[in-house]
Amino acid sequence: MTAATIALLIAAAFAAGVMNSVAGGGSFLTFPALVFAGVPSVTANATNTVAMFPASLTAAWAYRHDFPKLDGISARTMLLISLIGGATGAVLLIVTPEHTFNALVPWLLLAATLLFAGGKRLTPLLRRHVTIGPVTLAVVQYAISVYGGYFGGAMGIMMLALYGLFGLTNINSMNALKNLLSGSLNAVAVVCFVIAGQVDWGPAVMMLASAMAGGYAGAHTARRMNPDHVRALIIAIGVTMTVIFFLRR
Repeated sequence: MTAATIALLIAAAFAAGVMNSVAGGGSFLTFPALVFAGVPSVTANATNTVAMFPASLTAAWAYRHDFPKLDGISARTMLLISLIGGATGAVLLIVTPEHTFNALVPWLLLAATLLFAGGKRLTPLLRRHVTIGPVTLAVVQYAISVYGGYFGGAMGIMMLALYGLFGLTNINSMNALKNLLSGSLNAVAVVCFVIAGQVDWGPAVMMLASAMAGGYAGAHTARRMNPDHVRALIIAIGVTMTVIFFLRR
């Protein structure tokens, strides 16, 4: 691995840490950076999950006092559903042939970019016209968790939209639930990837440390940053990476 490649991975992870602390979407940088560095796409996706995993734990801890009480379903049930879904998605990724995942990547990036771009407007619109009960909540949470274990781009936006449809309105409570469940499903996905030997540890360790530093820096500068400007930049990055990966096919 050349010095330029190492610098690319460290810079991408640091920027992703900043982005995630302000608006999310850091994987639009880190996953493509790993692929551009020559890491096979399935391994790149698994390595990216490992590299960005500690941030989800710290976010869950930060919101520990805001966890909501859910009507009709227990937090333990939601946690179990998320763990099973995350493991399912991780195993699906592990058994997906490299050429198949390469063909899926542009579409996954496109879907994640569209969700990230439209999520802020779509969630209030859906909330005005749709409400769901605990069974639907559990089923959709499982589906999102499978997606999260498999790829995960814009997973947080999907979860927040789901909890809004269930009737949660306090953003801190919604973030607390999202961070706990996404952190948990990422944890079980990481275990699956490690057992399967799908993690490239050199880039993973470098990017993990850099992403944590970026998250710390982002948390301290977030008040001086315009979230809408950051979101616009992330959407532009998502569109650019989507086009690049479609052209690489």
